[in-house]
Amino acid sequence: MIAALLAAVPAFATPSPSVSAKQAEAQRVLGEIGELDESLGRANERLNLANLKLEHVQGQIKENRHEFRVAKHNLKRSQATIAKRLVTLYTKGEASPLEVILGARTLVEVLNRMETEDRVSTLDAQVIGEVKTYRTAVKRHARELERQQAQVRRLVAQRAAEQRSFQAQLAERQRLLSSLNGEIQRMMAAQQARELQQAQAVRATYLEAQARQSQSAGVTAFGATAATPEGATVVPSSSYSGAVGVALSYLGTPYVWAGASPAGFDCSGLVVYAYGKVGVSLPHSSYALWNVGVSVPRDQLEPGDLVFFNGLGHMGIYIGGGQFVAAPRTGDVVKVSSLDSHGGYVGARRVL
Repeated sequence: MIAALLAAVPAFATPSPSVSAKQAEAQRVLGEIGELDESLGRANERLNLANLKLEHVQGQIKENRHEFRVAKHNLKRSQATIAKRLVTLYTKGEASPLEVILGARTLVEVLNRMETEDRVSTLDAQVIGEVKTYRTAVKRHARELERQQAQVRRLVAQRAAEQRSFQAQLAERQRLLSSLNGEIQRMMAAQQARELQQAQAVRATYLEAQARQSQSAGVTAFGATAATPEGATVVPSSSYSGAVGVALSYLGTPYVWAGASPAGFDCSGLVVYAYGKVGVSLPHSSYALWNVGVSVPRDQLEPGDLVFFNGLGHMGIYIGGGQFVAAPRTGDVVKVSSLDSHGGYVGARRVL
């Protein structure tokens, strides 16, 4: 029902055709900015993925440091045991086998003394072995810790390089934006206003469809209602269409790089926040989200499915009727777009 109602919403308006050479040049520049924004989006999501890896490595380092402290403690305790044993041997001395035999008054006493000496020798050998084992463990954990630290340094260097690249591209984009005149800004504002108005209509239609669906939820259908062609793949139904309503409630929220809150969203940040509100924790990276749930054919999309574009550099949440909600790029806001008009469609995933 929801998809059918949304399909009836008028298609999103396209920008007004150019009426002068100046506007044509402006559109060309805006196209170049759009391509640059897509590149920035991919760089942003790669950085999000690097942050996830960095958190994982830091957790491993913390665990290794704990094991390192345990190994050092065991080594210290074993060394103390050996030292105490050496003091005992020095102060009391050890009887030779001959002294053990000559000092005994009966055969039973001879055997008891010999057994005692054997046990002491065995204990000494065991403690020495433990000392060697702990020393090896200390060295092994130290090497592992150094390897992990080197890996973190490489990740930090990668993160810094991504950051520098992003800042350089952003500066260039800002220079391009500053070259645009007030008329272009007015055109962009007018287009965004139209898109926001249409997006609000989509949201109203979605809420109306939800209300109708809730009213009819208690009605039970009898008999065969659908047939599945032989060999067709049926994906489990979406259980998180509620994430759509959450995302639509933030229409007009500005795009913020790495944002994942009502103060501002990037594309994957909006998805993470919306799903978080319905009780699902997701990684803040479109590349990582591509591995979540199951793949969904385009002709089986349902509200709540994750849709991906531009080589996984951009994503959004499917609404129904061929439309999705997303945070597109810097300078834009959370809005509704159609799958056909966006281009660069990669595929979709359904969170289970």
